Amino acid sequence: MHANELAALLASHSLFADCETDELSDIILRGHFVRFRKGQEIMGQGDDGDNLLIILTGFARVSMVASNGHEIVLDYAEPGYVIGEIAFLDGGSRTASIEALTELTALSLSRPAFEEIAERHVALPRRMLRVMAKRLRQANDVIEADRAFTSGPRLARYLLRLMVSGANEGKLKLDLSQSELGTFAGLSREQINRQLSAWSDAGLIELEQGRVKIIDRDTLLEISEAA
Repeated sequence: MHANELAALLASHSLFADCETDELSDIILRGHFVRFRKGQEIMGQGDDGDNLLIILTGFARVSMVASNGHEIVLDYAEPGYVIGEIAFLDGGSRTASIEALTELTALSLSRPAFEEIAERHVALPRRMLRVMAKRLRQANDVIEADRAFTSGPRLARYLLRLMVSGANEGKLKLDLSQSELGTFAGLSREQINRQLSAWSDAGLIELEQGRVKIIDRDTLLEISEAA
């Protein structure tokens, strides 16, 4: 893999999104490629975090078990996402568990390797701090919106997050069950079923064997912004 290929793959919010070409070249040089089977645990909540992964192919499910014992799905990581960076940076334990939803390949970077890279590229940590601050702002916006929005707008926001753009616009990146979608959006299965049925009747989405396809993105976007 070349640095320009990795740069094109990285998500805009990833830890290395603002890296220069020579920095990415060093990351590739000092990292190593790993592969995971579908259903394999990539990281476990509470584990030591001595490495991070840049997903190259495949999808992963990021979740945590809250203090009340309930599981919370935090995100679905796709190619270009960096995972495991929180424990990697602060030296603490993993804050979430990550499971491969498909066969998955990634570039793994150890903490010692990263420290060598940071010594060679002194501006890199500063750029990473800017990305982390941007992500913190975004996280605050999500928390505020989830508290302010009712179930309909909240579900619309999460569906739009999962929607594929481009030629396959309308499809979701992953075929999630309604139960799984409810865990992701923080809604009960009954709320999910009721809302999706209403949107299906209104022609905003299509439901095929419980799977969702977005038909009217613009209206769903309007709903997502309604407090």
